[in-house]
Amino acid sequence: MSFTTADVVKLRKVTGAGMMDCKGALADAGGNFERAVEIIREKGKLVANKRADRDAAEGVVLAKVSDNRKLGALVVLNCETDFVAKNENFVVFADSILNIAIANNADSLETVKSLYLNGRTIEAQVTEQTGVIGEKIELSYYSKIDAETVVSYIHPGNKLATLVGFNKPGIDVQLAKDVAMQVAAMAPVAVDKDFVSQEVIDKELAIAKEKFRLEGKPEAMLDKIAQGALQKFFQESTLLNQTFVKDGKISVKEYLAQNNKDLTVTSFDRYTLNL
Repeated sequence: MSFTTADVVKLRKVTGAGMMDCKGALADAGGNFERAVEIIREKGKLVANKRADRDAAEGVVLAKVSDNRKLGALVVLNCETDFVAKNENFVVFADSILNIAIANNADSLETVKSLYLNGRTIEAQVTEQTGVIGEKIELSYYSKIDAETVVSYIHPGNKLATLVGFNKPGIDVQLAKDVAMQVAAMAPVAVDKDFVSQEVIDKELAIAKEKFRLEGKPEAMLDKIAQGALQKFFQESTLLNQTFVKDGKISVKEYLAQNNKDLTVTSFDRYTLNL
């Protein structure tokens, strides 16, 4: 079977592969369009296998919320180079994955990979993109937050994004965004001190005791001094107790109380690449 330039263009539109790759696939398929599509996809799997041990440390981090602001999701789509990460089609592909995840209220990364986009699973399309782009492409992270109000924030450059959930519906958009930006800027480890795991607490106490021991503090005083250091850690590293970055005179908790004394953060997520 023969093929025309129009067939090559059509195959490129369907698969996203380069013109020469499409021409080669059609030639190998004897002009059979469906077989050419299969060849392009098989090539994607082949390239993916060859690049499996490569480091896909670049990529994009995107987050958004549902129309009713009660569900937020965050995805990370990795690639090998910043050049690809900045490509508009790559960003659009990541955004389409995020939209499908939100529409289906996906509860895990594996669930997202199994969802269908344009007739094929997202996992299959990620593999195919490896063949099209020629770099290792990996959907590496997904999280979601359900709350009365959820807000998202993407830092310029698509390398850092946050999600924050609140306990009240219909809260002020700017207030919610301020808190999401606080999470981005200050990287808290938990919402409040009661949310910090015992493992983290024990680690901070051990670090503080060793630090003060090396400074020559009396052994009998180390536990008490370390507890003081732990309280400082809670203040600096838990979201509600952090100094509010837009007003250094109040904490985040006090900022929320200015809007509603019962308003608080229920959960948050923060993911960053290469920052």
